[in-house]
Amino acid sequence: MKLVVQVRLFPDGAQEAALRDTLTVCNNAANLASAEAYRARVFAKQALQRLTYTRLKAMGLSAQPAIHVARKVAGAYATLKANIRAGNLGKAGSKRRRKAEAKPIVFRRNAAQPFDDRCLSWQMQSRTVSIWTTAGRRPGVRFACSDAQHAMLSAHRRGESDLVCRDGKWYLYATCDIPDVELTEPKGFLGVDLGIANIATTSDGTQHCGKGLNRVRHRNQRLRAKLQRIGTKSAKRLLKARRRKEARFAADTNHRIAKQIVTEAQRTSRGVALENLSGIHGRVRLRRPQRVTLHSWAFQQFGQFIAYKAARAGVASVYVDPAYTSQGCSACGHVARANRPNQSSFRCKSCGFAEHADVNAARNIAARGAVGWAAVSLPNAA
Repeated sequence: MKLVVQVRLFPDGAQEAALRDTLTVCNNAANLASAEAYRARVFAKQALQRLTYTRLKAMGLSAQPAIHVARKVAGAYATLKANIRAGNLGKAGSKRRRKAEAKPIVFRRNAAQPFDDRCLSWQMQSRTVSIWTTAGRRPGVRFACSDAQHAMLSAHRRGESDLVCRDGKWYLYATCDIPDVELTEPKGFLGVDLGIANIATTSDGTQHCGKGLNRVRHRNQRLRAKLQRIGTKSAKRLLKARRRKEARFAADTNHRIAKQIVTEAQRTSRGVALENLSGIHGRVRLRRPQRVTLHSWAFQQFGQFIAYKAARAGVASVYVDPAYTSQGCSACGHVARANRPNQSSFRCKSCGFAEHADVNAARNIAARGAVGWAAVSLPNAA
């Protein structure tokens, strides 16, 4: 399993100037390679490297950085092609898709640049790195991270690291290859229902982040709308800062909830069952205020956090079809829209079973998780 560890760099004045110039030169070179790739319609890594290598070297790049620039450009076009195939840029002929296909990909001046072990070496004891720059090798660049991250880097760091400059701060994103943990056979499943009133509700009845979190979310929405109406440069700058602050808040909240859920599943020797919410933004039909609340939370990110935390803990995780989990009775299985008189209540019209609606849905998800896991675990008849 691959995980990414973010560490903060603390370069001195000369080191920071060299790093900034390096990112600028690398991304200018990437723009040149992108224009060449678009003109010649050459997007494969090896072919693009042969096409642009000499010109990239002439811009002041060493051999390995030049290769990484060409590969970065090829990867960007591969991502664009995948998005077009998946329909993420609209149908053929749509304005957004035509705009994406009509010009070469452009890289920002401070876009991330990958470094391999030939261009970047780590000194774990002194917590410094030695990194290639256009002004020569720069040793002794200090980095900081938590003790847990330092231990992970020391034991499992493999492959490339990305140099990133964000809001004037420098970071390295290092890839760690963590050994897979053998999954424990689950004794049942902990169902997790995702929603608007409560971000997550488990089949045990635990509700995560209800009114308190929603007050913060609604306040952020009001501030965002106010700044959007103003529309000045200062307002746009504040909007950019708020967007990042909200993203950090959402990621931190998702991390904490995911950790609590996986810890509880591990403690009780159960797996975790989640709703498969792929394409939910296009399927759900809600009133406008509810649409804003639904689309402003990173549910996909939450599912990813659950999946990787569960894998690290040896806890099984499955995704189930969410259809009718909120309308079906977890006691008798009767499905009817009338079973949900309001958002928080569930009362079965068939057997009279009553429960909080989110808890009932989570129990249905847990039951489907157990069925899905049993089907996957069946021995191959062949």
